[in-house]
Amino acid sequence: MSPKILTVSVALAFSGAASLLFPQEAAQAAPTTNSAAKIKPADLTLEQVYRAKGYAGQAARHIQFSKDGRYLAYTWNPFGENGFDLYVHDTQTGETKRITSPALMKTFDAPEDWERFDKKAKQKEREEAERQAKAEAQAAYLRGEKVNLMQWEEAALEDVKRELAEKKAKDAAKKAETDAEAAREKAAAAAAKTGTASVAKNDGDKKDEKKDAKDDNKAKEIWELRDELKKKLEKEKLKPTDLYPGVDALVWANKKNELIFQYRGDLFRLNAADGKIERLTQTDKPERIVAFQADDNGYIYMDEKRLYSASFGSSAIRQLNRELIHPDGADKKYRIASTVLSEDKQWMAISAEAPDAKPENGKPPPPAERLVEIMNYSERFATAKKVPREVSDDKRKVPATALYIRRVGDASARQPQPVFTNDGGDVWFEMSPVAWAKDGSRYTFSTWEREKDLLRIYVGKAEEGVKPQMVFERRGNVGHEVVNVLAPRFTADSQQLVAVLDEQGYRQPYVIDVSNGSAKPLLKGDFEAHNIIGFSNDNKSMFVLANKDDFAAMNAYKVDLATGDMKALGQAGDFYRNSTVTESGDKLASMAGQWAARPELKLVDINKAKSTTLTQSHDPQWNAIDLQRPERFSYTNRHGDKIQAYVFKPAGLSSSDHRPAIVYTYGGPLNDRHIVETDSFQQTAYMFGMYMAAKHGYVTVAVDPRGHSNYGRKFSDANWEQVGKPQAEDLEDLTKYMQKNLGVDGKRIGLTGWSFGGFQTQYTMYTSPDTFAAGIAGAGPTEWENYNSWYSGRTIGKTERSKPNLRKYSLLPLTAGLKKPLMLVHGMQDPNVLYQDTVNVYRALLENGKESLVDLFLDPDGEHGLGGTVKPKALHKKYEAFFLQHLGKAK
Repeated sequence: MSPKILTVSVALAFSGAASLLFPQEAAQAAPTTNSAAKIKPADLTLEQVYRAKGYAGQAARHIQFSKDGRYLAYTWNPFGENGFDLYVHDTQTGETKRITSPALMKTFDAPEDWERFDKKAKQKEREEAERQAKAEAQAAYLRGEKVNLMQWEEAALEDVKRELAEKKAKDAAKKAETDAEAAREKAAAAAAKTGTASVAKNDGDKKDEKKDAKDDNKAKEIWELRDELKKKLEKEKLKPTDLYPGVDALVWANKKNELIFQYRGDLFRLNAADGKIERLTQTDKPERIVAFQADDNGYIYMDEKRLYSASFGSSAIRQLNRELIHPDGADKKYRIASTVLSEDKQWMAISAEAPDAKPENGKPPPPAERLVEIMNYSERFATAKKVPREVSDDKRKVPATALYIRRVGDASARQPQPVFTNDGGDVWFEMSPVAWAKDGSRYTFSTWEREKDLLRIYVGKAEEGVKPQMVFERRGNVGHEVVNVLAPRFTADSQQLVAVLDEQGYRQPYVIDVSNGSAKPLLKGDFEAHNIIGFSNDNKSMFVLANKDDFAAMNAYKVDLATGDMKALGQAGDFYRNSTVTESGDKLASMAGQWAARPELKLVDINKAKSTTLTQSHDPQWNAIDLQRPERFSYTNRHGDKIQAYVFKPAGLSSSDHRPAIVYTYGGPLNDRHIVETDSFQQTAYMFGMYMAAKHGYVTVAVDPRGHSNYGRKFSDANWEQVGKPQAEDLEDLTKYMQKNLGVDGKRIGLTGWSFGGFQTQYTMYTSPDTFAAGIAGAGPTEWENYNSWYSGRTIGKTERSKPNLRKYSLLPLTAGLKKPLMLVHGMQDPNVLYQDTVNVYRALLENGKESLVDLFLDPDGEHGLGGTVKPKALHKKYEAFFLQHLGKAK
């Protein structure tokens, strides 16, 4: 059922002036029917699959219920519209109102801003259309059709000529005006001196005029015009700030049904019932909304780090978190890094850092990170830019940290002592944000010390200068993936402390007994449930996202806190993300979907077990190329582990066939992501897999071998100090399964992956050289000692500050094992996995005599996900040609 979306008229109040009414745009939703006819598989092209303007719309953001649960606010826009506008859904009436729109918000901006927005929006549309037209024309040209491939450059050069002529005319007119003014001044000066009113031009002036005329009449050559075009394109390159952004944050009031939202750094107040908008701020400095005051009579906002309180009925503004004060001789002079307010707005938790100043001049030292150079070849001569890089053997300079608990009140009160400190230095120390109990009586936070493998949770009272109590401690075998999701917090009644731990092999919520430091699991079973959505006000229920019933999906569950019983709230097979729940626990809102129905914002009435879809985000033209859906399957590896995968089967496939096949893998720990996810349309695993199955009759598989996240610690820890080995074993076992069950020719299976998957593809091709017939490795980290230490030190192996010991996992010595064709792909501007990793492994391959087996495909302007010269269509054209060449056609 489609939501009812109404036009809402909005009153704009300007600083107490009379309200002005502006008609608001009617909210537009994409058609509910997929009217596009299916393309025949034989006619499917990569130009259609990787259209310049993608098929996916944008996901709703900032999804929040009002405190009483009646209204749901979110930011979103239909397919094809720029920015994220504010929408409010009334759960009682079922009506959705579009609150903001470009037509409305331009009344708050300078005309120059909207001239840029409109101009750049047209430029974006023009560039997308031109890129698609070029791709289609190139395909036609290669089919032998008569096509002018230079038509776009010719048109662009004509524009350059016109613009240069206009500039020349403008400059000439300006010069003529300047010359005339100079001549008048000269004449006036001469007249004053001689009494004569006219002055003849001297020979020098005449020669200059002749030279200028000669230069003006000389037309630029084609190469000069191309240089001018290159400069123009670089100057006009689209930036995120060029397009209408829409609303970028919102908060609801504590009791009233009104909210405050941010738009381009200013704050606006909305009454949900009548749609009235009031502008609260208008400054050059961006403000960020934090919360309403406890009594809803004002609001609290931030600039960079300062917290301010303002009242609706007053012009007075008060800074809440004054900067810390230290005596001249203090060893450490802390500066505020962040501030967290208690929900009752009575207390602040202030996190501060003290840079380690040099004693000789008192100034902070340079950054701890090394700077590595990335070469840019787009100019006449190569240039280099420097990007920060912290690798495993770098000495760390973690700043000293301190936590202050301060009452919100009189700024003249004496500054309290910190309640917690850490000296920092050459250590790996992490501290979570502070979380307050709902009644403001207590706070909690956690710390992690990597070298000690030490995890701690603290609880403190809302009292200045009183140190918190350590209520939980674990040393060793903590689970490297629990650190980012630990997030200690209190239940709704402020009585129980809950944190996500990995005590039994899966990340799940536990109740921490603060009296004795014990942890009691709230759930039962082998699954991941590390995303706590919230608790009901009656403290009977907890809401979590979990893959309890399906490792490839993530459903929302209502958990009985007393028994641990779980009730699924969403549709089976849907993957839920970005979820929120009402305080009463009767409604859930979440982005959710799966391959058969792309993700949309869904509202779930928990008591009635009813789900309503509020958005329609995607282009219906997707239906034309949506020719196949993958089938899920699993297989058991040599160690008895169940490995998840999906397959696109070509039409007419029989288990007795001998089809060529392609396997896509990633294989590395990645917090909460993996490849086999029911809402993921990943461009190679899914889109290219579907294309090769439909068009060329290939069997295409995406697989999550051991090493992946969200399958429990056994999987995510498998990579530790044997990086690539367990994944290679699982890939070997997969090829045997495919030959037996999927009609695949064991001598014609290809392998590909990106990032860690690029590493894994290479590792497998080098160490198990007869398993795959060809491989494509994208942007793979081949030398782990040069990768970011935040990842490598947690997932690859134990590190040492004194030497680059992760070099023992380098792929370079393994390259001698390559037997089959391998293509290396990389963006040369990649700041994540450095392009040098591919250069060095390429060199090693050449040194080992693999020149006939290795190809190199580079994007000169691309970064880690490419995005430079090589667009997705071009990338997969290369993939298609490579695999068809080395794996052959389906028989």
